[in-house]
Amino acid sequence: MRPASAGGSLAYSTVPTVVAAPEQRQTSRALELIHGSLSSGRVSRRSPVLGGLHRLADGTLLGVITAAAVLSGLTLHWQHRWTLSFQRLEGTRSLSHRLTESTAQLEQHLLRRTARPSSLVPTKVANLVYLKRPESSVAKPESQQLLPVLDDLIDQRIRAGY
Repeated sequence: MRPASAGGSLAYSTVPTVVAAPEQRQTSRALELIHGSLSSGRVSRRSPVLGGLHRLADGTLLGVITAAAVLSGLTLHWQHRWTLSFQRLEGTRSLSHRLTESTAQLEQHLLRRTARPSSLVPTKVANLVYLKRPESSVAKPESQQLLPVLDDLIDQRIRAGY
């Protein structure tokens, strides 16, 4: 505190009063400062080249953010598709293994049940006989083909994969 004046009274002291309440600030002034410093309108009026560069930087930033969002979405989509395909592959492997085990058990059972097991031939790929699928007894109704190319596309099997 400053010493009292020559009159001897503290009532006329020039020391400012200190209050514990926070000072009221205008929030619009802070927003005006931010808006004024980042606005391209004020900059383009002063320097059109700098304003153009400002707009170019804004557009580039928006494009980079959009491209990153699109690529991350596509990455998640491809990862999901890969996971589904891998699960199907694992299921196919499991079924193939179970089929091989079942075939081996059937062969062992048939070999034990026969009187002469040496007369049976073990199953190999070279010993397999492939038969054509029998013709179905129900005939397909002949429909008028409007677009034969479209029918060919519909009949083609869609391959699974990534």
